[in-house]
Amino acid sequence: MLGTMLLFGEHPSSFAKSEKGVPGIQDRLHLKNLNDTVDYYAAQREQWLAKAEANKPVLTETIVKPVRLGKLVKDNDAFQNWRMDPAASIDQFISQGFKEQSGVIIDFGTHVTGYVSFSLRPLHTTPDAPLRLKLTFGEVPSEVAVPFDPYPGGLSRAWLQDEIVTVSELPAQITIPRRLAFRYVKVELLSPSIAYDFTFDSIQIKATSSASTAVAALASKTSERIKAIDRVGLQTLSECMQTVYEDGPKRDRRLWIGDLYLEALANDVSYKNHQLTRRCLYLLAALANKEGYLHGTVFERPKPHPQEGQQLLDYALLFGVALKDYAENTGDTGTALDLWPVVKRQIDLVTRYLQPDGRLDYDRANKELWIFIDWKDGLHKAVAIQGLAIFALKQAYQLAKHLGKEKELSGLPNMIQKMEQASRKYFFDQQKQLFVSGPAKQVSYASQLWMVLSGVVSRKDAPSLIHTLEQDATALKPGGPYLYHYLLQAMIQSGMGKEAKEIMLQYWGQMVDMGADTFWEVYDPTDEYKSPYNFYPVNSYCHAWSCTPVYFIRKYPEIFQNE
Repeated sequence: MLGTMLLFGEHPSSFAKSEKGVPGIQDRLHLKNLNDTVDYYAAQREQWLAKAEANKPVLTETIVKPVRLGKLVKDNDAFQNWRMDPAASIDQFISQGFKEQSGVIIDFGTHVTGYVSFSLRPLHTTPDAPLRLKLTFGEVPSEVAVPFDPYPGGLSRAWLQDEIVTVSELPAQITIPRRLAFRYVKVELLSPSIAYDFTFDSIQIKATSSASTAVAALASKTSERIKAIDRVGLQTLSECMQTVYEDGPKRDRRLWIGDLYLEALANDVSYKNHQLTRRCLYLLAALANKEGYLHGTVFERPKPHPQEGQQLLDYALLFGVALKDYAENTGDTGTALDLWPVVKRQIDLVTRYLQPDGRLDYDRANKELWIFIDWKDGLHKAVAIQGLAIFALKQAYQLAKHLGKEKELSGLPNMIQKMEQASRKYFFDQQKQLFVSGPAKQVSYASQLWMVLSGVVSRKDAPSLIHTLEQDATALKPGGPYLYHYLLQAMIQSGMGKEAKEIMLQYWGQMVDMGADTFWEVYDPTDEYKSPYNFYPVNSYCHAWSCTPVYFIRKYPEIFQNE
């Protein structure tokens, strides 16, 4: 027998229960510390890894060539104050010597992800020395306009996409080994020879994606603006669909549970590559820690491994939601049964922090784990994580019923009810008619949305709550596309489809208006330079969690595919 018992496992007599079947705090501490050195999934890990590998997709490769040269223009009305104007034809670039063109910007016409290669040949005279080139790749114009150094960012400088290439002999065919994600390439000559010139014979990218299936067209009566949002969302999703669901093809290039959940939603209604979803679910399960709890993010290479220490409470709970959706959308109960123990084990994270009064011990959980919810400075997350936990527990119970496993979670309905009652009793402010979080009684969109999505607020009462929220000038708004997804989801769940469509048109539509080829990791309409990393060029401008207009547009055509 494994050293740590599941709360709702086959042996409930192994621990004393408190009110309504929920263990008291001492019971939970005891469960936590029982033989932590035992590997919870020792018998399954290798099998799960093998299944993840068996479902690894073959990438579709497409050769993409540049369409023109670009000219950077400082423009206070453009995104981040830079725009890119057409400058010259690509044929003109290839036909002329490069010395006089150093600093040229090559425009591929759209965002691409893959492997860049180019060929060089000498002009007029015999090469007498090596040449050295610097190539800077940008997803948006500001990336090739703003100096990277001195680097002030909080993430590794190596994420920025600039490469120095030394060419010893000409002619030469060069392939940059690093995979890149960009639209623009600035090419500078660092160490020319005084004796000879050279030219680019060609430059191209071998673009990769596992999103190879043709996607159905939207209804003919769909507005052009919604079509544009859908098109950019599909491009975002396809570039993040590599051999896992990546969060961003430029950065971080790994699998995160929160991104997986949203990407899988969008994939279900578009590319339908369910094999990729299955692979990611198995990979995450196989790389859980020895206690059986999921890491928030994992890597594929050089061999599959987790990012140690990245324990996200909200992401661990969303794994079960993603598995439930996968099982319902594909009918693959085999995979769901295989990974069911992982879902059950994540429930223990809730019971670990659940207090006798039905509230999660937010201060303790926030100290021991990472609670993400949203990129928003100053956000107090106690209410949001309470709501998300209730939402995830309900989804887990639905999955249990789908699999005929509800007897294994016999105590869960009472636990959910207790948490819902506590949410209304301790978090709802009668005067404000909103949920408040923390000692300062903070009002935020995150708190209200998760109270709606969890069902703590009824469908009948949700529209009034959301309208009250919109009128509160002190409320912390969503910090980026991740929470904006849940805003739309909460509105649609509350019968506010018209309002959800308007939010999509305003928020994602503004990104399209500012020239987005793919949707961005961070976008704050009041601060175009916002960055969680203290340097906006290191932001990801093709990011998985921002692709979900695709899901809403195609899941709810009656809302979004009408003029």
